[in-house]
Amino acid sequence: MIDRDGLATFLRHRRESLQPEDVGLSRGPRRRTSGLRREEVAALCHMSTDYYARLERGTGPHPSEQMIASITQGLHLSLGERDHVFRLAGHNPPPRGAASDHVSPGLLRILDRLEDTPAEIVTELGETLRQTRLGTALLGDASERTGPSRSLGYRWFTEPALREAYPADERDLLSRVYAGGLREIVTMRGPDSRAARLASLLVEEDEGFRSLWNEHQAGVRPPEIKRFRHPEVGSLELECQTLLDPEQSHRLLVYTAVPGSESAEKLQLLAVIGTQSLAL
Repeated sequence: MIDRDGLATFLRHRRESLQPEDVGLSRGPRRRTSGLRREEVAALCHMSTDYYARLERGTGPHPSEQMIASITQGLHLSLGERDHVFRLAGHNPPPRGAASDHVSPGLLRILDRLEDTPAEIVTELGETLRQTRLGTALLGDASERTGPSRSLGYRWFTEPALREAYPADERDLLSRVYAGGLREIVTMRGPDSRAARLASLLVEEDEGFRSLWNEHQAGVRPPEIKRFRHPEVGSLELECQTLLDPEQSHRLLVYTAVPGSESAEKLQLLAVIGTQSLAL
């Protein structure tokens, strides 16, 4: 059962305790409000200001699990706070660990500060949870992907257009990286895991994956330099730095180019062009 008053009080106190800098927003010279404005929180949570305001007043509808998940992420809540809000809203909290899509506040704070850098937060199955603006421009809009296609490894074997965005001489290695990496995750998470279900689906759908899966490879490492072929700016060579959240098995991937290089100039051009989909 929903605790409307408890939910309203928690949301209001949490909003008032956050500062614009905490969530990647600019303070502005004329701000007088203590904490965030309701319209700012609503935008962060991808909902209307009226809907969010009614929740804070305790007069709104019973929010769905999807709405509560969006609110807890938009407010940069910890896992404990997330679980508390789900219970206030009358829902069971989602699972923690590798199966969770809830990004930790620490990773979000770092991502918010990477405005001029391609970066993304991904699950161990290669599902992109958050992107910077330039990350979207480089890699495509992750919000458009649903179901198994959220996983980069799944798309690699089932969408030929994705492989065309990578150099031909690296595609065989990358196929082995994705197949071997998925096998390692299945071994770690077990036969009833999401990873195991994804592997079974790929075995059924793609002959190339099935052949590699039957080789039982593991420990295959990707190239140190990531090479992309972007439809607007052409070829790029980028280094990828990784920051791991061990509790959630989420990774923050940051793509950088050598200063002064051709790839660095192309990233600057991409920032001007904006978000052109790679159709990944």
